[in-house]
Amino acid sequence: KKITLFMDECRRMGIQVLGPDVNESGYKFKVMPNGDIRFGLGAIKGVGEGAVNNIIETRKDGKFKDVYDFVERVNLQSVNKKNMEALVLAGAFDNLDKIERAQYFAADNKGVSFIEQLMRYGSKAQQEKNNVQQTLFGGGSNGFEMQKPEVPKVEGWSKLENLSKEKELIGIYLSAHPLDDYKFEVEHFCNTTLAEMKEPAQLNGREIIIGGIVSDAKVLQSKNGNFYGRLTIEDFTDSFEMVLFGKDFENYRKFFFLGYPIMVKGRFELNKFRQGELEFFVKSIQMLSEVRDEMIKKITISLMLDEVDDELIDQIKVVTKSNNGKVQLRVKIVDPKNKVNLEMFSRTIRINVSKQLIEHLKKMDINFKVN
Repeated sequence: KKITLFMDECRRMGIQVLGPDVNESGYKFKVMPNGDIRFGLGAIKGVGEGAVNNIIETRKDGKFKDVYDFVERVNLQSVNKKNMEALVLAGAFDNLDKIERAQYFAADNKGVSFIEQLMRYGSKAQQEKNNVQQTLFGGGSNGFEMQKPEVPKVEGWSKLENLSKEKELIGIYLSAHPLDDYKFEVEHFCNTTLAEMKEPAQLNGREIIIGGIVSDAKVLQSKNGNFYGRLTIEDFTDSFEMVLFGKDFENYRKFFFLGYPIMVKGRFELNKFRQGELEFFVKSIQMLSEVRDEMIKKITISLMLDEVDDELIDQIKVVTKSNNGKVQLRVKIVDPKNKVNLEMFSRTIRINVSKQLIEHLKKMDINFKVN
């Protein structure tokens, strides 16, 4: 939780937190020359201090060119198969090769994974190198050539699979967040974060709208034989578990799938059976992917009068034409000098509030609000 807090602060300050990297990471967090922060290899579960120290020591003779160079040089007694698997899943080889994480775990026709093939190759290469160096007429460390195992051609994992495995080993989503594609919906249509849900007394009686990715879903059976469900969702701040009984469970069990992005409306109320205890009651659940189309009726862009010129108008025309849709476009002209605001709407233009549109408006430094 502390790391998440620090990472949020880094984002606010414009400091990038980079994932672990076999060519750049130290044992702990490390500040890069450009001011970015690089995640430490020691923070990856399943990678011991001995393995990390050997990688860092080996790297002093030059950065690793590719994964083959890596297994040819590191001590494979210190950096074993388990360490390799953890490094791959945490993304520590992502910048080394254009090899998908899933490819490392794909097996050949004998059932041997690419990681195992790499380990065998590295071991043989090191043995051969030692033999050449010890031979009287050896041609030096480059006097041998071995067949490198071929990278398997398999489909990569989904973004959610990659991130889930990454979180298992690092404890947090690092290279991205599964909710990133729905950041707009969470920011504009949810009124409570999951971190705030930990303090129900402050939310008592309020209508609560939360959004997140389903990270756990359990269908259970009570002592009297009735089925009920426990649904856990995660947002950018924390996770929260809801318990659904009776009709609520029957109505919303269709959302009990890992990775589903959902928006939940509900409220905290006093529990009938446990005196003084507040419980969250679900009012409705819907997919976050449906929220934008259903809930956005209009978008208002605000322009400062002294900044409005032909170039800005042309840019807005290009952006709106390339995002044609059903949402009403409103324009608010602000004149702070004379304290006058003028709001207008377009009779001819309807737009789609897409991710591209939002990125364009932010890039142009144009303030906007929906509904």
